[in-house]
Amino acid sequence: MPGVPAHVAVTTPSLLIDLFCQVVDNYGDIGVCWRLARRLTEKTPHRVRLWVDNLAAFQRLEPRIDHSGYQDLSDQITLWHWQRIHQVEQAGDVVIEAFGCDLPSPFLPKMLEQNSLWINLEYLSAEDWVNDCHGMPSLQPNGLRKYFFFPGFAPATGGLLREPDLLERRDNWRATPNLRWSQLKELGVPAELCDMLLHGGRQVFLFNYPNAPTAALVRALNNESKPAVILQPHENGTHVSRLASYVHLVKIPFVPQVHFDTLLWGSDLNFVRGEDSLVRAIWAGTPFIWHIYPQENNAHLLKLSAWLDKSPFDDHVKQLQIAWNHADVAGCEDIISALVNRPEHWHAWCHSCQQWASDLARHADLATNLLQFFTLHAGTR
Repeated sequence: MPGVPAHVAVTTPSLLIDLFCQVVDNYGDIGVCWRLARRLTEKTPHRVRLWVDNLAAFQRLEPRIDHSGYQDLSDQITLWHWQRIHQVEQAGDVVIEAFGCDLPSPFLPKMLEQNSLWINLEYLSAEDWVNDCHGMPSLQPNGLRKYFFFPGFAPATGGLLREPDLLERRDNWRATPNLRWSQLKELGVPAELCDMLLHGGRQVFLFNYPNAPTAALVRALNNESKPAVILQPHENGTHVSRLASYVHLVKIPFVPQVHFDTLLWGSDLNFVRGEDSLVRAIWAGTPFIWHIYPQENNAHLLKLSAWLDKSPFDDHVKQLQIAWNHADVAGCEDIISALVNRPEHWHAWCHSCQQWASDLARHADLATNLLQFFTLHAGTR
């Protein structure tokens, strides 16, 4: 830092951050917030109070969660249930309202007294208008300082959640094949199917909403010259039935968040749903299909189109993403068959995913951008 002698330590002021999350889309909302809480406290002096309204859903991602409504998850992260909002006397220096969850009304006067920096953390979007709205103030009648913060794919947005060493850890994990076989064994994949994957079978992870055209996936994989093993979490949206001779289904337990990345890293083809799983599938750098969360009046399809415009995918992959989200069985079967059975199409898909992960990793991640924003605005009293 210019003007500061080398022997003088420069410290970052410690901030108390309130992060509010309502579990709406099964696990996507809490998945993002839990990752964000850890990132905001990683190699920083900051503390996070993570407010969650559905501890049962959170427990699926993080088995340590109990149902007391108050729990230390680390030296810097404390979990609070929304019902305990009256038990805190002071609001944080920064308050993050995740995905328009509407803060508890008793908390607003405490924010005003503290002059908290209020961040409206929006859903991930690739639409162009996000670039202009990101970081803009939202004037409040009570004088609180509120700003919009948009995760996104362009440098003008808040970026994507990513740990600094994520891609390096991914590559190191893949360079140690025994880690993959150990995980498959722990998930209950039979030894004969592991052997099949070891000798060139295709591993497919399937995590989707109920209207997904899974029958098209099975038929397309059965047309391939090599066997496939589909790993589908219990309680997933769509049951896969009528398996073909070359396609095998294994129902796996719902894995904690810490193991989700490696499940994606070990699969040749990933079908994911929601926001958190999408971002982790991108960082995996392997072919994937995104099942976007359905919205009224098909608003989600506009978001899907904007995302595909930002993607490096060729026309075949873009058409497949659209067909999967329209539950187009015939269209999905034809396109999946073309992609997995023609080496030139498959290799092009693999390359585009690898390159996109590398390109996006050159941008600052969401937590880094938030911390920089806090530095600029949280101290303004």
